[in-house]
Amino acid sequence: MVLSYDTVEQGQPSAWLYVLHGIFGAGRNWASLARRLVRERPDWGVRLIDLRQHGTSQGFAPPHTIEAAALDIAELADKLGEAPAGILGHSFGGKVSLMYAREHAEGLRQIWIIDSTPAARPPDGSAWRMLEIVRNCPREFASRSDLVELLQRAGVALPVAQWMATNLEYRDGAYRWRFDLDAIEELLLDFFRTDLWDIVETPPAGAELHLVKGRDSNLLDPQATSRIRSIAAENPHVHFHEIAGGHWLNAENPDGLLALLTAAI
Repeated sequence: MVLSYDTVEQGQPSAWLYVLHGIFGAGRNWASLARRLVRERPDWGVRLIDLRQHGTSQGFAPPHTIEAAALDIAELADKLGEAPAGILGHSFGGKVSLMYAREHAEGLRQIWIIDSTPAARPPDGSAWRMLEIVRNCPREFASRSDLVELLQRAGVALPVAQWMATNLEYRDGAYRWRFDLDAIEELLLDFFRTDLWDIVETPPAGAELHLVKGRDSNLLDPQATSRIRSIAAENPHVHFHEIAGGHWLNAENPDGLLALLTAAI
């Protein structure tokens, strides 16, 4: 199988940036920023990719791991007959991007990790809590608003609840989850147990690694942040950026993120 994707371009791009979303997301989450980026930098085109078991990239066989997700990206590039010059990953997609850079670095010049962590740690955080909430939800709904109301009662903020409701699709007379929750859990568990500090300490030759933290986000803990700062201070090919906003920087501070991208790619 080959991953689903959308293309955003203006003119004839000479380089491609692959954008990888976070868990429960889809490539379209980054469409607005991608359109602005190619207007500013028409020499770049963007592939908005649905990772395995997300969006319309359904039916992929297990194991559902970070390594398998990175291999999916490489297989898509082979099908398209191109080697991406850049890869950008948010949250879960950040770790997939690091794995891709470690295993499939040929032609890669830019690696952007957006509010993600290279560290292994016990399962926790908002995505893990969301999975627990969703596990306790009904498997079908009369409307998307029913799910939004249920998630709000469980303490989920309205914008996040509305975003989660985009993962419902209407079939057989009801709204059902587009994704397989068991596969999502398998991906999350592998995210938590995978350690990719080695690629942060030694990026591929010829590539610049940019790690971006939302100032109000706690996904990168103080210990990991300090370690990244130290690596960046010693390695001129590793760059650490901290900008205003929380975890969802593409929505909370698109101007700041766009400024970083257009200046550095």
